[in-house]
Amino acid sequence: MKLFGKGESKGIKLDVACGQNKREGFVGVDIAPGPGVDVVWDLEQYPWEPFKDNSVKEINVSHYAEHTKDLMKFMNEVWRICEDGAKVTIIGPYYTSMRCWQDPTHTRALSEATWLYYQKSWREINKLAHYPIVCDYEVTNLILFFNEPWNQKSEEAKQFAIKHYWNVVSDIMVELKVKKV
Repeated sequence: MKLFGKGESKGIKLDVACGQNKREGFVGVDIAPGPGVDVVWDLEQYPWEPFKDNSVKEINVSHYAEHTKDLMKFMNEVWRICEDGAKVTIIGPYYTSMRCWQDPTHTRALSEATWLYYQKSWREINKLAHYPIVCDYEVTNLILFFNEPWNQKSEEAKQFAIKHYWNVVSDIMVELKVKKV
């Protein structure tokens, strides 16, 4: 098995659960072999043996976080293999979208607040040190993808709709920065 990160000074870019949609310039990892899959690995098997500590400079996770059985283990493992300052982009269905709940393989919903639990300072303030989370991320960007016709509405209308209606937002994307120092 090739060990990724060994002898590489700049780190690699990893597309986690890439399926057949691997991003250009990324190493694709998925449970099933196929076009674009460079590493076949069950992402529910920890640790991710093909990847050394601090060997990844960027990770893309598109429509997988809602499938993982243990998001805490997943986020800890992403943090382990990332170098300090690495960028992690995660996109998935928003918690008030039918898309979030229609797929029987989804194990969780994703919201803006989901990512607070992966910030060490927030866990400390909220007295959650007992959670099995060792990672520390900073949220650098958060984008909501609005369904029609909400994407054409004013910010005020969007904010009201998010709080009061379902199926206003289809997906959420969060960009995180790995903090190790």
